[in-house]
Amino acid sequence: MPKTLLLRCWLAGLLLGLGSLVLAQPPRGPLVVSPQVNADKTVTFRYLAPLANEVKLSGQFLRAPMAMTKDAQGLWSVTVGPVKPDIYPYSFQVDGVTTMDPANVAFFPNERFKASLVDVPGDAPLIHALREVPHGSVNYEYYPSMEGTTGSLVVYTPPGYDQSPNKKYPVYYLISGTTDTEETFFKVGKTNLILDNLIAEGKAKPMIIVMPYGNIAARVAEQKGGAKPADPTVRDGADAVKRANDFTADLVNNVIPYIEKNYRAIPGRDNRAIGGFSRGGGQTLRTAFSHMDKFAWVCAYSSYLSPQEMERSYPAIVSNPANTNKQLKLLWVSVGSDDFLYKGTLEFMDYLKAKQVNYKSLVTDGGHTWMNVKMYVAQTAPLLFQPQTP
Repeated sequence: MPKTLLLRCWLAGLLLGLGSLVLAQPPRGPLVVSPQVNADKTVTFRYLAPLANEVKLSGQFLRAPMAMTKDAQGLWSVTVGPVKPDIYPYSFQVDGVTTMDPANVAFFPNERFKASLVDVPGDAPLIHALREVPHGSVNYEYYPSMEGTTGSLVVYTPPGYDQSPNKKYPVYYLISGTTDTEETFFKVGKTNLILDNLIAEGKAKPMIIVMPYGNIAARVAEQKGGAKPADPTVRDGADAVKRANDFTADLVNNVIPYIEKNYRAIPGRDNRAIGGFSRGGGQTLRTAFSHMDKFAWVCAYSSYLSPQEMERSYPAIVSNPANTNKQLKLLWVSVGSDDFLYKGTLEFMDYLKAKQVNYKSLVTDGGHTWMNVKMYVAQTAPLLFQPQTP
């Protein structure tokens, strides 16, 4: 073949390849920096939408959505604050449609919504901040679960775990709330960084933390080709209790054996803790109270059981408080004063007190938020697996 023809064919192929590459790339526009945390703790948010008529910012640092302003390029922006240092979910409302921030890689794992996250650092590093300390590892695991399905876990191992192959550790099973996923305590709650920092300060005992997915019914439906069922409408109704019992069965019969086979976990109830937020807190209490032989440390974050359910399903817990107090090395209950579960949680505390069941409690400001959850984890982790004072 003549060299000229070969060159033409090569050029044609190159142009076709470049054309395919261009078609495969997403459209490019102006570089958008969002969120931008400023030195004075104000935060600037930006969203590129030249054809939009209205864009608003929603976030847990705001009382109500805030209107944004559009420039000549179609870039909407607003500056808010100063904002109290913490990690907050936020989103944009674009002509009435809620969307994540496409300029931000940090997002909130959830079944219903996909918010973005903004981290406003403190002048001194907060307990969840990434610090120059030894760090543990975070692993994603799959295990054989109920009805032939495959379950998913996020597992934190403490600093030094891989370097000390003969050392074993206690385990904290930590469960997210309604519509959260197994990633939420990791990506939003920053549990791995909280433990890294507490361990480095000598305030918490090194431990494995296992973060399971709490919605067994949704996973079974998804893997068997069915529709995801709606969430229960009554917190202690028959459907909610059944789903909680299914979670309990999966945790006790599948998750714990998998962890104790594949990780260097110390067996026995004294070396197992269980805790959770919201629905995960309800699952925590139901699992612990129905399996007192499995857990000695119990932490309920923004959650409770009603006196009626306690009397109906867990009479042994309150009928023999001396035995309960002997078995439970820690029963923790915490809630925010603006939390929609505040009243029920306080009633639960009053019920435990009246029945002479020992517990530790913390009532904070704020609502049903992950800002509070991080605080609760930071407060309870130092109490777990520690020697008990008389």
